[in-house]
Amino acid sequence: MKKLLLGMCGLVALPSVSFAQEAPYVDDRSSASAVVRSLYNAVNRKEYARAWSYYGDQKPAKNLEEFAKGYKDTANINLAFGRTESEGAAGSIFYNLPVAIEAFAADGSSKVFAGCYTARLANPQIQDANFTPLHIEKGSLKRSDKGLQEAVPANCGGAEPQGDDAVLAQAKSAFITTNAPTCDQIDTQTGLPQDGVQDYTIKYKEESDTDSDPERITRLIGFACTMGAYNLSTIFYQWDDLNGLRQLSFAMPTMDIAYEEDGNTESPVHSITVNGFEAADQLVNPEFDAKTNTLTSFAKWRGVGDASANGTWAFKNGSFVLVKYDVDASYDGEINPQTVVDYDSPP
Repeated sequence: MKKLLLGMCGLVALPSVSFAQEAPYVDDRSSASAVVRSLYNAVNRKEYARAWSYYGDQKPAKNLEEFAKGYKDTANINLAFGRTESEGAAGSIFYNLPVAIEAFAADGSSKVFAGCYTARLANPQIQDANFTPLHIEKGSLKRSDKGLQEAVPANCGGAEPQGDDAVLAQAKSAFITTNAPTCDQIDTQTGLPQDGVQDYTIKYKEESDTDSDPERITRLIGFACTMGAYNLSTIFYQWDDLNGLRQLSFAMPTMDIAYEEDGNTESPVHSITVNGFEAADQLVNPEFDAKTNTLTSFAKWRGVGDASANGTWAFKNGSFVLVKYDVDASYDGEINPQTVVDYDSPP
């Protein structure tokens, strides 16, 4: 099976995805393309009730029986996607996805159909107990005389796409579903951060790559989540064509801090001892340096910033790795951090 490659910008004709009838069960609502992929996985497995469930109130047939009859002569369906476009309206996000399918009959003959699917996600924060997940709102495919790859429409609206690409749309959907309900920096209409989404493209080579190997590409996408008196915490997702989309966690040291006057944080610091590490799912006041591909955090322990914790994570071989962590544990009105973790300086 070829792996789906999602376009970074503009329409990209993607490798087809073949689902054999014995293919593993796929039930994924994390993005519009994932829902449509799950739909055809269900059809190929003859699980028509599951396929029917991916539609919302506007069903594609009069009833489930008629829906299943539409596939009675279909042995297998291959699938290809274009670039997802998204738009917000009335508390929902709509995703328009160009699609082409190649439907094979039992005798081996095939027909290609192309068109668009529209998926809808109502803001989970404003839904009630009758929760409706991301689902297919409508779909329309017409017979095409082109091959599967060539049949994928350029877009779903006639003009060149101006909305999200598939990766960004998937990240937004994952954030809205998983994290937005617990964040306070959210626009209640869109379910996304009020100040927008951070989106960075990183091109790199791993240590094992040769000069002739092509550059690898990954995406870093950040969503502001919670705001304190002087700290803003951000959640990050990373995407690459090998691992797909995933939410990031960041290694951070845990510490024992002792003061010269026991329990008095206004007194001088006696010692800072790293006693372990933990994984944090948010970074405080983060900044990304595109020149060095590093993420930094600056967590103020009080507003003036004289007491703080500062981390640096370098992008190495496809992952963000903790390389330095500084702590200023003295509430003395001065900026005088102490390095407690340093994997980046020469020995």
